[in-house]
Amino acid sequence: MRMGYVIAAVAMLTATPLAGSAAAAPTTPPPFRQATTLDDQTGMAVTIYNVSLGLVKDRRTVRLPVGRGELRFMDVAAQIIPASVHISSLGGREELRVLEQNYEYDLLNSQKLLDKYVGKEVKLYQKNPYTEREDVVSATLLANNDGPIYRIGNGVTFGYPGRVILPGVPESLIAKPTLVWLLDNQATAPREVEATYLTNGITWRADYVATLNDRDTRADLTGWVTIDNRSGATYRDAVVKLVAGDVHRVVEEQPIRDRMMYKAMPAAAPPPFKEEGLFEYHLYTLQRPSTIKENQTKQINLLSADAVPVKKELLLKGANYYYTAGSGQEETKVKVGVFIEMENRQEHRLGMPLPKGTVRVYKQDSDGSLQFVGEDAIDHTARDEKVRIKLGDAFDVVATRKQTDWKKLAADTYEAAFEIVIRNHKAEEVTVKVVEPVPGDWQMLSSSHDYKKGAAFAAEFLVPVKKEGEEKLAYRVRMRY
Repeated sequence: MRMGYVIAAVAMLTATPLAGSAAAAPTTPPPFRQATTLDDQTGMAVTIYNVSLGLVKDRRTVRLPVGRGELRFMDVAAQIIPASVHISSLGGREELRVLEQNYEYDLLNSQKLLDKYVGKEVKLYQKNPYTEREDVVSATLLANNDGPIYRIGNGVTFGYPGRVILPGVPESLIAKPTLVWLLDNQATAPREVEATYLTNGITWRADYVATLNDRDTRADLTGWVTIDNRSGATYRDAVVKLVAGDVHRVVEEQPIRDRMMYKAMPAAAPPPFKEEGLFEYHLYTLQRPSTIKENQTKQINLLSADAVPVKKELLLKGANYYYTAGSGQEETKVKVGVFIEMENRQEHRLGMPLPKGTVRVYKQDSDGSLQFVGEDAIDHTARDEKVRIKLGDAFDVVATRKQTDWKKLAADTYEAAFEIVIRNHKAEEVTVKVVEPVPGDWQMLSSSHDYKKGAAFAAEFLVPVKKEGEEKLAYRVRMRY
């Protein structure tokens, strides 16, 4: 029974804390309501993930009255994730307690403003065509569904041609998304507070521009960071950090905007971003403050490296269905892919973990003008790993293939023979790498060219083809699967 009285007493104090405090201590100041805006901001940091997510740290100086009251933290992101919000006092934490936090997003617009005045009296203004003065009519707003409906005198009208004047803006409507905290403050001096929250709608990606030399043996590589801010806030003079990695999220990722074309520009010195490891990801910190405006796409130089060694490869890759009975008895034309490959090594003037993005490759023509020759997406690439880019398919190197024999030797054993003809219409000799994904446990019975077992036990051949010439690759293989 005593426990019941205690619970009841606590409930009464919780329900009416201000009234109880006033009765016990008449000198306690009344509840306060105070707002803080960007004018109070002393620091801003934003960490951007490449999954349409940002971590915002907004630091401001505020002076709060002593007692329990409301702090309205304005100018926050419109796509804020309310459950992620945290406020902290950077000095005297024990003197500031957060009792409640709310996110107000009932934003002011004409529809909502009229909705708040349904059943109330408003003023209607209409210009008199004869006197050219505005006539004022008092009316009661009856409804605001598909347009306002008014009662004027004893009649009801809608589609009124004049303008409506309202006496004010209700407190429940706000012009901007706002965080609202119910605080218990015991300090009189100004204090710094920091609001930390996650927001959707801000993302980044990496874009790279590679320019090949005339022999396709080296490339100048420039990397760009492209930040796309659709979060509904401007981050002024912010410390910008980027996280590269596959961060798991419960919510679905939002699509980023269409990709754009960029020209290479000279790199700044020192390097604009400092890279470091973070958990299983990589963190890139911009070495200067930057302002990211609302609805802005911003580019920042990430890296620049000259004369990076590259390897060009012509690749003819087979398919698994070739190794079935009758799969290719008729001669068929196949494409020869064109790839370039570079190693992300410090001795190649690289060595920074490369965030995933799009690599666009250019080459000068005979007039010295840069021409676009292809693009490809790359994944996150660690130090000392290879970057492989497909530029397209060869025009002057063509190939045909056919299955010349097929035998079933046992229930699980087969024998097949193939012939691949490669024709080179270029003015120089080329080497084509042929990769045949032979299934199961296989044995090469005969082959016109040397081979090796490569990745996934595929048979790999290097086939040189003379200029304006033709080369035939023939092999017979026994498979067990």
